[in-house]
Amino acid sequence: MSENQISTTELTSQYVAQVTSDLERNSKEQERIAADIAALQEQLLALQHDHTVLVNMQEALGGARPATGTARTVPSVPSQATARTKQSKEAKPKRAAATGAKKTAARKTEAKKPAAKAAKATTQPSLVDLIRGHLEAQTEPRSAAEITTALTAAHPERTIKTTVVRTTLENLVARSSAHRNKQGSSVFYTATTEPAAEPEAAAATS
Repeated sequence: MSENQISTTELTSQYVAQVTSDLERNSKEQERIAADIAALQEQLLALQHDHTVLVNMQEALGGARPATGTARTVPSVPSQATARTKQSKEAKPKRAAATGAKKTAARKTEAKKPAAKAAKATTQPSLVDLIRGHLEAQTEPRSAAEITTALTAAHPERTIKTTVVRTTLENLVARSSAHRNKQGSSVFYTATTEPAAEPEAAAATS
């Protein structure tokens, strides 16, 4: 009877260990996928922001015709310009004052948006640039959590998540823009040092 109990206890322990391992692996996979989604969403928002700035600047510079690819992705831009031209030509006298007022307000708003968004774009570097610049300024390896803490302190107006920073670091490693160093269960990152090897090569040839 006692041997059966011991065997049952060992089997239960094995099941518990297996379930615990599966749960940990599942959680890590969810975290990885969530980080990938967050990074893609940030890239999509940046592209959409740049697209809006470029469209507004195009209209402010004289409404030049967009390229074929641009017209296909954003069909509403040329159609809006055509509608405005048609309204200005076919508007009745009773609506002239109201139409003129609306156009003046719309022009003022559109004139402010490109300047504000362009200024924001210049003062808001991408997360990739922030991480690369931070690594290049360090003399020792840094973990994703340490980099997140430093960037959050330097840019409190931005929401920076460790999972997104880790994904960005891995992308930099894949592009040979950073090195990954594993110490035990921890992973640390450093900037690439290829440019530093050029003086040594010059000295060797001389």
